[in-house]
Amino acid sequence: MLVEIASPEFDVDLDIAYATADNFTGRPVYARPGCYLHADAADFLQRAISLARPLGLRLKIFDAFRPSEAQWVLWEHTPDPDFLAHPERGSPHSMGAAVDLTLVDANGAELDMGTGFDDFTPRAFHGDLEISPAAQRNRIILMGIMTSAGWDFFRNEWWHYQLFSPRDRYPVLSDNALPIPMMG
Repeated sequence: MLVEIASPEFDVDLDIAYATADNFTGRPVYARPGCYLHADAADFLQRAISLARPLGLRLKIFDAFRPSEAQWVLWEHTPDPDFLAHPERGSPHSMGAAVDLTLVDANGAELDMGTGFDDFTPRAFHGDLEISPAAQRNRIILMGIMTSAGWDFFRNEWWHYQLFSPRDRYPVLSDNALPIPMMG
């Protein structure tokens, strides 16, 4: 059901933010970095990789499958429904049906998106006009790649993409769905 997103099969950069203290909680949520997606989402990710390549761009992933236990940790830290799915409802991340990512250039440098990952302010919204024109263009390029590859977007987070109607199609999964747990 879950596919590991790793080289060489997936030509992406990984920077799993919740395995480090460099996230909005200020501490690691995962005991180890891991990047997994439902097999359906992994296919759409391959399409996005193929669309980015001719533009001289690559995808850098911050988060993908998020065990339901991790969703509770995030919610308990910041219970903000504008940016986080309530764990009882289920996050598309906890279904393996969502990915948080950005674009990087040929040298691996992140493109300017106007805010960092997990910026829980209106500046993170798609269509925010307070960011620079270059950042607006980069967000539109990312959205074009991802939506052309078959992904839906979340209007409040430029970095979040998910499969369409995931709650109707995929179950919420816990850490024990992984071959090696991420939560420790």
